[in-house]
Amino acid sequence: MNHEYFMAEALRLARDAITDGDVPVGCVIVKDGEIIGRGRNRRELNNDATAHAEVEAIREACAHLGTWRLHGCTLYVTLEPCPMCAGAIVNARISEVRYGAKEEKSGCCGSVLNLFEERFNHRPRIYQGPLTAECEMVLQEFFQNLR
Repeated sequence: MNHEYFMAEALRLARDAITDGDVPVGCVIVKDGEIIGRGRNRRELNNDATAHAEVEAIREACAHLGTWRLHGCTLYVTLEPCPMCAGAIVNARISEVRYGAKEEKSGCCGSVLNLFEERFNHRPRIYQGPLTAECEMVLQEFFQNLR
């Protein structure tokens, strides 16, 4: 599986979020080498606290497969998932998570806590990377331009 390619697709979606004033976070979900779900932050655009990239991608992947169970899927996201998104990942039974930048304030893949190590009935494998530096740069540039 070409992890760099899929994270680059998530980065493309993250950059699209900037045009709407949203924090640049993008996400793709892959099964058997095919992207089956895409998402990007739309909190500002939709005035919706739950409009996170991961949630959007999970919804699209579930619709694509016709099931809420995303066994055998890998989720690529440019920023470490928050508690809500980590919970959605567990509930969707996603097998693997690859994230770019750490989120020191709310990250649930190890920054604040690792939700995937708790005693839930499903524990995805987690990896940081690939393209960590690129994911960090997009976020840094976004926040520098706000100042």
